[in-house]
Amino acid sequence: MRGDDRDDRDDPFEDIFNQIERMMNEMMGGGNFEMDVDVETGGPETAGETHVDVHETTEDVRVVADLPGVVKDDIDLKCDGKVLTIHAESDYRSYDERVPLPTRVDEHSATATYNNGVLEVVFDRAEGSADIDVS
Repeated sequence: MRGDDRDDRDDPFEDIFNQIERMMNEMMGGGNFEMDVDVETGGPETAGETHVDVHETTEDVRVVADLPGVVKDDIDLKCDGKVLTIHAESDYRSYDERVPLPTRVDEHSATATYNNGVLEVVFDRAEGSADIDVS
């Protein structure tokens, strides 16, 4: 049987390849994935949402963000007590996220760790309002 006489309906790998293609599309944010070139770096640039979780306890606020492919030194964090700003870049993507925090935090208490593409930032909750004596 010659290659051009092959019946594609009998391809035992077709289902597997279709599933792989579907999973890749889901990972890349949906249907048609297009790669643009970043004007500054000349490398590929992708769009999509960064997965960020915010957890609040009575003592602290914890922000966990997925930043795959980023080197720790390429992460820039800023916080004004109400919003955490995450800026990071990899060879394939730029991350710019503004994460509103559920309560006011003490931004000076922040600790951050980055391990296997997962960033975790922990803040102490800000103290309540101070009483002011009127004289």
